[in-house]
Amino acid sequence: MKLARFALYGLMGWGLEILWTGMGSAIRGDVRLAGTTYLWMFPIYGLAVFLEPLHDRLRSWPWYLRGMAWVLAIWTIEYATGGAIRFAAGVSPWDYTGSTRWQLDGLIRLDMAPVWLVTGLLFEHVHDLLVKRLGL
Repeated sequence: MKLARFALYGLMGWGLEILWTGMGSAIRGDVRLAGTTYLWMFPIYGLAVFLEPLHDRLRSWPWYLRGMAWVLAIWTIEYATGGAIRFAAGVSPWDYTGSTRWQLDGLIRLDMAPVWLVTGLLFEHVHDLLVKRLGL
């Protein structure tokens, strides 16, 4: 069942990333609404399956504290996986260098905190749906 949830989180992450980058494309005036992602992202988003125990421990926390915990968890994963890929391949699939002053080593963007907060809270609902309602 963990493998099924890993795959679903990977697919959901890909979909959300394509939607997010496509919306950014629209904002920049690109009528093609081009959305992009990387093959690397599927297993990275799939790693959310290992955050499920954290969700179970945080359930009693107020939503804003849980949200902040998700931001920190996501930044940790984003930094670690981006750094590992950069080490192994010589380049990270994403590089925020020069895109904003709110980036750290080109691997995370501090100004993305609100997006990751909402994403983490969305993950909680998906986790509950997969486990409690679908039995996965």
